[in-house]
Amino acid sequence: MVADPYDHLDALRDRAPVHWSPLHHAWLVTGYDQVMRCLRERAVSADRVRPLMDAVPQGAREDAERAFGILSRWMVFNDPPQHRRLRQVFQEAFAARAVARYRAFTEKATRAVLARKAVPGRAGDLMADVAKPLPALVFARWLGIPRTDAPSFWYWNARVADLVLGTAQEESEYRASLQALVSLEEYLGDLVERRRAEPGDDLISQVLGEGRVGESVSGTEFVGMLTQMAFAGGETTSNLIANTVLALHTRPDQLAAVRAEPDLAQGAVEETLRLDGPSKMSIRTAAQDLDLDGRTLRAGDRIFLVTAAANRDPARFPDPGRFDVHRSGATHLGFGFGAHFCIGAALARLVAVAAVRTLVVDHPGLTLDDPATLAWQPSLLNRSLTALPVRY
Repeated sequence: MVADPYDHLDALRDRAPVHWSPLHHAWLVTGYDQVMRCLRERAVSADRVRPLMDAVPQGAREDAERAFGILSRWMVFNDPPQHRRLRQVFQEAFAARAVARYRAFTEKATRAVLARKAVPGRAGDLMADVAKPLPALVFARWLGIPRTDAPSFWYWNARVADLVLGTAQEESEYRASLQALVSLEEYLGDLVERRRAEPGDDLISQVLGEGRVGESVSGTEFVGMLTQMAFAGGETTSNLIANTVLALHTRPDQLAAVRAEPDLAQGAVEETLRLDGPSKMSIRTAAQDLDLDGRTLRAGDRIFLVTAAANRDPARFPDPGRFDVHRSGATHLGFGFGAHFCIGAALARLVAVAAVRTLVVDHPGLTLDDPATLAWQPSLLNRSLTALPVRY
């Protein structure tokens, strides 16, 4: 279920696309149409801070109050109309035309990272060498994080990921994660005040300059949402880069197609998002009773929208198990859909495509170690390699 969950998920979707799992105390929704219905359905709520709070060990509850107050301001944990109000503050900054301003910086950063690490003949870990540091560089530049602050900033992000993705298990790990979220908020609050005094060419300065902070959202809400922005981009994009490189280098015909036509790197990234993306599922709650595919979901029931299964639904995708960089047609759900479509999708795509195109075109000697030896992080939500050993 960690290394290769897809046969199991395919069987579950084919037999019962809406299935109650006593093990997970949740409905597993695996069919494409059923997942799309939930993403559009107002009776399905994104407010899932309470289940995270319920999972906190008793001894860490006191530390959790402020941290979960911060999470409650994340737009991904809010429903309309609150979600729409919060999201609109960032809408212009995340638009494709705004993100495109970072293309030159992203391509320059990609070449710089690879020049340091991808030395021909050298053995390395593509996760540690490229997939993690490249998004970190771009996202830090985009947010306006000074280089001297980067080590603390990314440490806090890693600990917040442990909390949100459920990989913090021991009480000490929870305490470290909760404190990291508080520290991240305090740091970003200070950075916002610095940008008010001295605007720069970054996300925070842009949004402040648009005048919505203090009007449509409070300063506290803005800083809370910045903690979400800080957390969300790096992890997802790192995994997207690594998974795409893995997909291409285990399919020589597709690798050759991208090498012959480098613009197909975009298709490779999209196909990875569909077939083996960085997120396996998202969590929702039934806000009221609803009927879904003949099953009655009761108010309060937890719902797992298993996009990893929906994106392989043969009713939507011909030959769904085939990785095809030329694929077109039905929309995959790798970045969600509708109101909760990933607001950072354009930036994640920009970074991932730049990395994949450069690796494929400029590093034709890149080879993987035995893919059978790869290990994946034991996460219910994330699809993340622990390492990707290569020879450059």
